[in-house]
Amino acid sequence: MITEVVLPGQVEPEGLQLRTRPLPEPGPGQALVAVEASGVSFAEQQMRRGKYYDQPPFPFVPGYDLVGTVVSTGPGVDPALRGRRFAALTKIGGWASHALVGAGDLVEVPEGVDPAEAETVVVNGITAWQMLHRVAKVRPGMTVLVHGANGGVGTTLVQLARHAGVKVIGTASPRHHDAVRALGATPLDYRDPDLPGRVRALAPGGVGAVFDHIGGEGIVDSYRLLARGGTLVSYGTAATRDIPGSSRAPVLKLLARLALWNLLPNGRGAHFYNLWAGRRRLAAYQARIRADLGQVLALLASGEFTAVVAARIPLSDAAEAMRLAESGTVTGKVVLVADQSARPDGEEEGVR
Repeated sequence: MITEVVLPGQVEPEGLQLRTRPLPEPGPGQALVAVEASGVSFAEQQMRRGKYYDQPPFPFVPGYDLVGTVVSTGPGVDPALRGRRFAALTKIGGWASHALVGAGDLVEVPEGVDPAEAETVVVNGITAWQMLHRVAKVRPGMTVLVHGANGGVGTTLVQLARHAGVKVIGTASPRHHDAVRALGATPLDYRDPDLPGRVRALAPGGVGAVFDHIGGEGIVDSYRLLARGGTLVSYGTAATRDIPGSSRAPVLKLLARLALWNLLPNGRGAHFYNLWAGRRRLAAYQARIRADLGQVLALLASGEFTAVVAARIPLSDAAEAMRLAESGTVTGKVVLVADQSARPDGEEEGVR
């Protein structure tokens, strides 16, 4: 049997449901993965509110990424994959004991790397690596600003930027400043009314890049803090997470604003990062994912990168994991790990 967490609609965390059903067989090109870890990211927080840009209709199983071991393979897939641990982007479906994954989406996890630690760098690692190196094209000696430097993507951005020889200013709540500082960034209070002035004091000529997951009107300050030739990388609209209404309107407004800024003759660039861009050319997209995630996993395996796991919570406690991830009280990523607490009768029940 497969155990999975179902998001039935726009519900509070305790409205998540746990169900079991017969274990599926992998089809052509697929592998069946026994999931050892799946993350709780901002995407699931938006999906719970019906605010993720292109989420599927309710009900569905959330889970943006996973790490697990291949237990069986479908036609056309190398059976030698069985018994090996892989990471994969899924967008949905990861919050389960097992998941069907396209074999081309699997990225092997180095031996000796803990599954929960590997999980923290799947979506976060790909996102951070690509924003730094494929979008902003950071260079040693550059100074960048990372908003939410205590979060899952933020802690990853800080470490990968520092590894690239980049100086980092990171915004976070004061209670997280020691943790941000320990990662190598200079922390600033994101609620400081003179935050732009604090950034300019540290980077008088402006910063080379800003990584902004907040959106809303604050994106204007992010853009204004750029040096000439700098790059704004927007990758979310957290400011509108709890505002009722269309999930598309905030994104479309943001995209229009970025497009307008790119027309200005000031040498600054403004981009919206989309992890799924280019997937229509599937083979090339998968090759980029393998290359970029492979780089981050190699740094993790060598000890040059530290996985910041905020908490490991059993799959059956997904509601607790969601509440914790949304609380803003943790540093790093909340990870769901496998457990054996699913009901065997296949009925739905509330998740603790």
